[in-house]
Amino acid sequence: MTQPLPLAFATHLARDRRRSTHTVRAYAATAERLIAFLQGHWGGAVDAAALHHLTAADLRAFLAHRREQGLGNAAAARELSAVRAFIAFTGGEAPPLRGPRVAKNVPRPISPDDAVALAEEVADAAAEPWIGARDWAILLLLYGAGLRIGEALSLTGCVLPLGETLVVTGKRDKTRMVPLLPPVRAAVEAYVAQQPWGTARDAPLFRGAKGGPLDAGVVRKAVRTARVALGLGDRTSPHALRHSFATHLLGRGADLRSLQALLGHASLSSTQIYTAVDAAHLLDVYRNAHPRG
Repeated sequence: MTQPLPLAFATHLARDRRRSTHTVRAYAATAERLIAFLQGHWGGAVDAAALHHLTAADLRAFLAHRREQGLGNAAAARELSAVRAFIAFTGGEAPPLRGPRVAKNVPRPISPDDAVALAEEVADAAAEPWIGARDWAILLLLYGAGLRIGEALSLTGCVLPLGETLVVTGKRDKTRMVPLLPPVRAAVEAYVAQQPWGTARDAPLFRGAKGGPLDAGVVRKAVRTARVALGLGDRTSPHALRHSFATHLLGRGADLRSLQALLGHASLSSTQIYTAVDAAHLLDVYRNAHPRG
């Protein structure tokens, strides 16, 4: 039995393109929405051959329909990207249509002192000492090694014993090697020594309170609570620690190519945003410190 187009598209994204679970789910949902809309818009069944006749007017009508449902600029741009990928999957080509302009939010790093204070606040508020050690280790991996929260939580016992570097599996299953500073390595080792669940090679390194894999939402919630206690901005999230890692390295003279490798960015353009971050940070320093700022 032939798979419905959105399901076949999802299979292709997961198996052939190795896209993340979140992306697969979101793009497949867009494909379903597009087909449902076109069935009403055209008044008939929609198959791959029909999709090849999609016009710019049809696509504008679909996006207008989605706008009526409350879609913002950033979400509309992602929707358009998903439509293009879906049409390409069917063997066609989406009509040229300029997407909505999306303002790029320059990441807001926090200072090294604030990064450490945030990690300390989270660790101190933990229900048990081993959980505090766990949270301290995770946040140091984000700030001290530039890991994404998902990358840290995907580590297993096979990374032990730790050395001077760590192999990390990032987006699209791409691996990279990152250096482990002594304080970061010591934090992870202290957690391993305290946690009660053991460190089997194929088991998650970071466990939840009941021993299962740790959910990223638990870490995000703890950071939200800590940032309020410290009076930090609402952009201070686990991912902001990774932004801070990148910004502080760039400010100390790291070149973009090296930073790209450390962060695991597929494209240098993704890394170049931190040049704007560094400039914005310098401007903030100027305004706050210069006598005529």
